Amino acid sequence: MAKKSWADMTPTQKKLVVVAGVLEVAATAWCANDLRHRPASLVRGPKALWGPALSVQPFGPIAYVVWGRKR
Repeated sequence: MAKKSWADMTPTQKKLVVVAGVLEVAATAWCANDLRHRPASLVRGPKALWGPALSVQPFGPIAYVVWGRKR
């Protein structure tokens, strides 16, 4: 299947793309802020590796929330 260009998308598809993008940016920003303020003792693994991992979309932020944060 060929990639759809923005012009080929329906208004509903465009809205979904924008909403997904906003959610992705918001999740990444929240995780980065949490990582910055969380003590290293409450993070599984080195904080220096979690920072770049957050840029792997959308898996980085999900992995940080599920596995990176100690409760």
